[in-house]
Amino acid sequence: MKIIGRAVPHESARGHVTGRALYTDDLWPRYPQALHAWPVQAPHAHARITRLEASAAYALPGVVRVLTAADVPGLNDSGIKGDEPLFPSEVMYHGQAVAWVLAESEEAARLGAAQVQVDYEPLPAILTLHEAIRQGSFQGAMLQVRRGDVAQGLEASARVLEGELELGGQEHFYLETQASLALLDESGHLLVHASTQHPSETQEVVAQVLGLPRSQVTVQCIRMGGGFGGKEVQANPYAAVAALGAYLTRRPVRVRLSRLQDITLTGKRHPFYARWKVGFSEEGLLNALKIELFSDGGWSQDLSEPVLARALCHLDNAYYIPHLEATGRVCKTHKTSQTAFRGFGGPQGMVFIEEILDRVARSLSLPPEAVRERNFYRLSDTQETITTHYGQVVKDAERIRLIWDELKASAEFDRRRREIALFNAQNPQRKRGLAMTPVKFGISFNFTTYNQAGALVLVYQDGSVQVNHGGTEMGQGLFTKIQQIAAEALGVPLKAIRLMPTRTDKIPNTSATAASTGADLNGAAVKEACEKIKGRLAVVAAQKLGVHPADVVFQDGQVYSIWKPAERIPFTEVVRAAYAQRVQLFADGFYRTPGLHWDKSRMQGKPFHYFAFGAAVSEVEVDGFTGQYTLRRVDILHDAGDSLSPLVDLGQVEGGFMQGLGWLTLEDLRWEAKGQVATRSASTYKLPSFSELPEVFNVRLLPKASESGVVYGSKAVGEPPLMLAISVREALRDAVAAFGAEGSRSPVELASPATPEAVYLAIERVRQKALVSGD
Repeated sequence: MKIIGRAVPHESARGHVTGRALYTDDLWPRYPQALHAWPVQAPHAHARITRLEASAAYALPGVVRVLTAADVPGLNDSGIKGDEPLFPSEVMYHGQAVAWVLAESEEAARLGAAQVQVDYEPLPAILTLHEAIRQGSFQGAMLQVRRGDVAQGLEASARVLEGELELGGQEHFYLETQASLALLDESGHLLVHASTQHPSETQEVVAQVLGLPRSQVTVQCIRMGGGFGGKEVQANPYAAVAALGAYLTRRPVRVRLSRLQDITLTGKRHPFYARWKVGFSEEGLLNALKIELFSDGGWSQDLSEPVLARALCHLDNAYYIPHLEATGRVCKTHKTSQTAFRGFGGPQGMVFIEEILDRVARSLSLPPEAVRERNFYRLSDTQETITTHYGQVVKDAERIRLIWDELKASAEFDRRRREIALFNAQNPQRKRGLAMTPVKFGISFNFTTYNQAGALVLVYQDGSVQVNHGGTEMGQGLFTKIQQIAAEALGVPLKAIRLMPTRTDKIPNTSATAASTGADLNGAAVKEACEKIKGRLAVVAAQKLGVHPADVVFQDGQVYSIWKPAERIPFTEVVRAAYAQRVQLFADGFYRTPGLHWDKSRMQGKPFHYFAFGAAVSEVEVDGFTGQYTLRRVDILHDAGDSLSPLVDLGQVEGGFMQGLGWLTLEDLRWEAKGQVATRSASTYKLPSFSELPEVFNVRLLPKASESGVVYGSKAVGEPPLMLAISVREALRDAVAAFGAEGSRSPVELASPATPEAVYLAIERVRQKALVSGD
């Protein structure tokens, strides 16, 4: 019986619900001598430190050490680009940690931090995107991608529109905050337990701060309570603080941020601003688009440039634009360093093109879904391929229309459109909206080098198996998929496979678990390692069965010949025979994604291994007096290839959609005038909950969707579903438009996030336009 494609529970589900699953911060009670760290946070968005005096902290009982820049034996930088001092001399955002206090208890560390005396010279601060643009405050390179001749395309267009849109950021709000625990052994070797998506980079940063070779540092991640990109690079400074403390005191050191500290110290999804000019035909076909993107990168470069690059690559979403010129800049502001977040710039780019298409449709009095359909990537009778604006062939472009048509039919879109029109005509103060949007999302790291993975598989004489790989588990089900891959490849039951914690001394030089590549990369490496072992075992089994090794089958813990399937040998017996013959029972596996190439300077090449597709239909109902709304129904059809684990993948689609819904409609990230994060707790930052779930939620995976060249024909499903939530924003715009004059060609200006307040203000604008027009 096949294990791949079987709907199995998450491999740690029982541990999650019983509380037996361990996380990084569950480990420190094992070490009675552990010290606790607390940050000394700056009260300015931008300031120069003129004095730092720690003597008063040492006078408090329990305070053991105050860590400052003077204590760093290596490089005082917690990043890899030279612009993230672990202990700054110049404060670059409100709440930045300028020192860390180590004490016998967390309370003693907190009290000690309050006693550290720091004098500041306040400096001017840039706190908004628009202020940064005006002042020319940028970091990193200007990115530009072109196709065709935009000036000529705009001139030749029957119609031209101009517009702009600003998108808000988003707090990761993972359940487990940033956490690390560092231990020093008798040989001076450091073991760092870290809640990190990128153990190898955490290892690199710890080593550079301490001035040690990486071989002296081991980083382990047992599991994370969520990451969403927020622990891809931003786990590094907390691991470095713990490691530095352990290195200096020779005692275990624990760093675990409170929720308030986590929100004020860590980066968010990048806010974006775009302004554009678009040319199109009377039928709504796009002809030319000139667009400028600006992202708020915060105080350091972090991953802002590759995030911007992905936004530029996903400006097209599922649409062909003959003439396109897009430029992007990362703005430098005095705020937390904005970082990776599920979708990595892709969602922002997609929202902009969907905004543009909606405006084009309304200017022509056409249904937005009709304009979307007309602009899909599709092959003509004379074309063999069609390419994106950055030069990559859109393989399986016809799948966009296939998903669209199938979902449109199953969601009864046309019937519901008619029913909604009738409802709106009969209800002046309540309106319903309906929208359908597609997703085309590229899968691979922008940075080609990261598209590699390793694995180490060990088979013991009793037939049990240990699997080591470079991916990290953050609740997304990667370990479940790897377990299924290993069991399928070796032909053993799931229970025979044990997934080991991710460690840099087992698999070196790993890539981050990010960019939706966890199963693609690590799964392929594990499969290769398993197949090496199985190939060796097949030779041993063939001797026993009297057949050629190619005729040996491994299945359900049994080994047999295709010629005599009734004569079966237990897998364990074959393993013991192999050991007796001195056959190697462990193997490494390695995988590098084939065919990728990318010229960053020209923004041209093939950055993605394949595209994941999907579509969503969302229906909302809006109250015209308050802007409050309900999500009545959502229908999703998503392309996961041949799903490795359907239960996991369905959960990822549902969860990704809800997180996207939060970003676009609820999560209003605000900053005070002095640069402090105002929405810094669950009481002031609105997260999606059960009340935001659609009343009807239909989610299906596209059948018969095998993807060649990927492990067992599967496709990534981590990030692409988040963009399906754009359909909710577009449904809200559709409902808002219904409060205006019938047939109005005015755009519906809806802020993002589309909170009830933003929806109400948008309704008032369309009402005012209706009054001015005399309707």
